Amino acid sequence: MGSKVRASAGGDRPSLSPRWVSWFTRYSRWYLRRHFHSLRCCVGDYPELPSHVPWVVYVNHASWWDPLVGLVLKDALFPHRHLYAPMEQAAVERYAIFKRMGFFGVERRTTRGAIRFLRTAEEILASPTAALSITPQGRFADCRERPLRFDPGLGAVASRSPGAVFLPVAIEYVFWEERLPEILVRLGRPDWVVRGQDENGSVRSVAEWTSFFEARMAATQDALAAAASRRDPDDFRCLLRGGAGQGGVYDFWRAMKSWLRGERFRKEHGVR
Repeated sequence: MGSKVRASAGGDRPSLSPRWVSWFTRYSRWYLRRHFHSLRCCVGDYPELPSHVPWVVYVNHASWWDPLVGLVLKDALFPHRHLYAPMEQAAVERYAIFKRMGFFGVERRTTRGAIRFLRTAEEILASPTAALSITPQGRFADCRERPLRFDPGLGAVASRSPGAVFLPVAIEYVFWEERLPEILVRLGRPDWVVRGQDENGSVRSVAEWTSFFEARMAATQDALAAAASRRDPDDFRCLLRGGAGQGGVYDFWRAMKSWLRGERFRKEHGVR
């Protein structure tokens, strides 16, 4: 548990301490429980992801909460993966703790930054147990924003990948019946990519891969939005349950009414 996943001889793979990842994941789980009613995942009807190849997980960037959600999601669904993720260089310097957990700094909009990012991505994807997480919009963006526009980094990774599964993940933060919001997640359709070639052996350019992944993400987000609007918990698997109830006098009055009726008091406003 305390061992460290070190950079390889090439020196481009970020440092990752399982001990720090485990601690911060526990902290993230506790912190999310304080601020959200639940974390729910709607997994599509797609085959299970192969365990013997690296993954590239590309995610929409809806809010500040995304990294914490990503750690908890990874721990719940893919506990044996080593997760790495780029972050703006200034943010990495500001939140230095992330350097111990597979996050690496990237200089955006510079040739030097692009080259270093691609080298680091190649080094990470050389490991069959690695997962590289990317937010290709490169900024916070509303989940309803259309058309989607990605930076070219994800397409460039696909064009150079020695062989990896590319998986879209959509995240929304919504209010249902409870005082606290819900975190909703959907895994989209995975794609196998080998050095710019798709599963049929067709070669795509960086621009073509970028457009392809934009469409994949849009479809995943649209499916998640439709499920979110139905507000049906049966559409989701609950991965984390947090706070419930209205608090204060409101919950006290409801508890008294339940006690007088001989019923068990349930904090939830709705049935979830």
